[in-house]
Amino acid sequence: MALPSNYSCVCAAALSLLTFAAMQVFREPLAAERSTTILGGFIGSIFFIFFLTAVGNGFTMLFGRTYQVKIVPEVAVCLVVSVFVSGLVHRVSASTCLIFSLLALYFMNRISQATYSSSSAYSQTSSAHKSPQGVATPKSPRGKRSGKGSS
Repeated sequence: MALPSNYSCVCAAALSLLTFAAMQVFREPLAAERSTTILGGFIGSIFFIFFLTAVGNGFTMLFGRTYQVKIVPEVAVCLVVSVFVSGLVHRVSASTCLIFSLLALYFMNRISQATYSSSSAYSQTSSAHKSPQGVATPKSPRGKRSGKGSS
């Protein structure tokens, strides 16, 4: 079961702060080898997910449940902050954080579209009846009679 927006905002903010603190505590081991710098970028992308969730839920609390996070102000700022946080560990961590964060953003968008998208394409195709020849004809109003015998 999902948390309400206010609890989710607090949890995501706490997890992003915890992730940032862990990256700073383990800065030296993360920057020591090539594989651990890539791991630092992956952890930075996890920071991006937590931070974007906190920002999105914060705006949802302020502006209501119909608010949607936009690319330009919210996602871009969260992406820049996460790349900066990963850049504090190592430069390679910053670039891999950008790649992992964009990949995570793609999959978050797909999940969101699958969960919250409306079925408007289905309602548009079902609004017209198909004739036997396969040509779409508009629906006739139910109250009116057409054809023979109408007075």
